[in-house]
Amino acid sequence: MTNERFTLAVIGGTGAEGGGLALRWAHAGHKVIIGSRQPEKAEEAAKQLNALLGNDAIQGMESRAAVAAADIAVLAVPFAAQQATALGLAEVLAGKILVDVTVPLMPPKVSQVQLPASGSCVVDLQQALGDGVRVVSAFQNVSAHKLKDLNYKIACDVLVCANDKAARQSVIQLAGDAGLRGVDAGMLANSTVAESLTSVLIWINRTYKIPDAGISITGLPAA
Repeated sequence: MTNERFTLAVIGGTGAEGGGLALRWAHAGHKVIIGSRQPEKAEEAAKQLNALLGNDAIQGMESRAAVAAADIAVLAVPFAAQQATALGLAEVLAGKILVDVTVPLMPPKVSQVQLPASGSCVVDLQQALGDGVRVVSAFQNVSAHKLKDLNYKIACDVLVCANDKAARQSVIQLAGDAGLRGVDAGMLANSTVAESLTSVLIWINRTYKIPDAGISITGLPAA
C-alpha cells in the first residue's frame, strides 16, 4: 500500500469525531479542510484544531467549496442530517471517494440497534448518490473520547467497507494515518455490522462505566 497524501474535506469537522480525525490526518501530513454550511464556524473549528496541531495546516471553508477542493470527502454528521447533507453536495462529490462515518442512532434509544429497513444507512446513501460517487463506510466504532490527544494510542480497529476495492485501500491507509488499524471488511452491504456495533458499544460504555469501548479483530498478521 502506498502512503499517498490527500486533500481531505471533513464535513462535520466541527463535531468531536470529525474534528478529532481531521486533527490526526493533518498531523500525518494530509491537507485538511473543515467544511460547514457556515464558513465562519468551519474557520473557528480549524483555528482551534490548529492550536492543538501547532501549525496552520487545517483550513475552514463552506462545505461545497471544501468538497470541490478535496480528493476525498468525509461525512461525519448525525444520522438525521446524513442524506440531506450528502445529496446537497452530490454535484461536487461526483468522481470522488466519500467516507461515511454515519451511524443510524435515533435518540433517546441510542444503545439499541435501529437499522433502516434496508439494513444499512450507508448502502442507502450509495444508492441515493449513484455509482458516480464511491461511498466507503468506516470509523463508526471509534470513540471520539481521545481522538484529539495525538499521543494517545486508541485501541480500536476500523472496519472498512466499500464496493470499490481501491477506495477501501485508500481509507485503510487513512485509518493507519489516524493511528488506527483499518481492516478490509468487504462490500458496502457489510457496513450493517459496523453500524449495529456502535449501539452495542454505547451499551457497554454505560454498563461498565467506561468512555471508549472499541473492537479488535484477532488473528490478523502483525502490521
